[in-house]
Amino acid sequence: MESILKSIKSKKIPINPAVIISNKKDARGLKIAEKLGVNVEIIESKGFKGSRADYDKKITTILSKYGVTPRNGLVCLAGFMRIISPEFVKKYKNRIINIHPALLPSFPGLDSQKQAIEHGAKFSGCTVHFVDAEMDSGPIIIQAVVKIKENDTIESLSKRILKEEHKIYPEAVNLFARKKIKVIKGKTIIS
Repeated sequence: MESILKSIKSKKIPINPAVIISNKKDARGLKIAEKLGVNVEIIESKGFKGSRADYDKKITTILSKYGVTPRNGLVCLAGFMRIISPEFVKKYKNRIINIHPALLPSFPGLDSQKQAIEHGAKFSGCTVHFVDAEMDSGPIIIQAVVKIKENDTIESLSKRILKEEHKIYPEAVNLFARKKIKVIKGKTIIS
């Protein structure tokens, strides 16, 4: 999130950040967003009494309040560790992007770096993708490859992948903002 906001602030990405929504009131990103002059909203998920769809309706209400609609908006997930309801995904189809610390479709879900090391993968990396109804399975926008070293730990591999995440996530947002991305038959085409 910070890399994206800083790229926007420095005019590298022609988009206006409307709001940062967090499901945790103590999320580090909230202070960063406020420091960079971006609106913040919190919808606590811990102890939330409704369904996943009810929670996502609250998100939709906030997005609408800030002018982020399914026709003009982009929803970027960054550290938002909740599964989004199918209704929300359908409403914002091809307008929700996420980053994953693996070369999808390999190692979806949690503990991707651990999975890569345990499977003896020679390369890992990160993937920015559109969100669809399944976990980490939407059309891939951009990927970065990171070589796995023999002495890598989960922590050392994670650090190198994170560096690449900070590069490719803003790049993907920039491609979207410049209308360079189309999804055709489940594949992302970059013009």
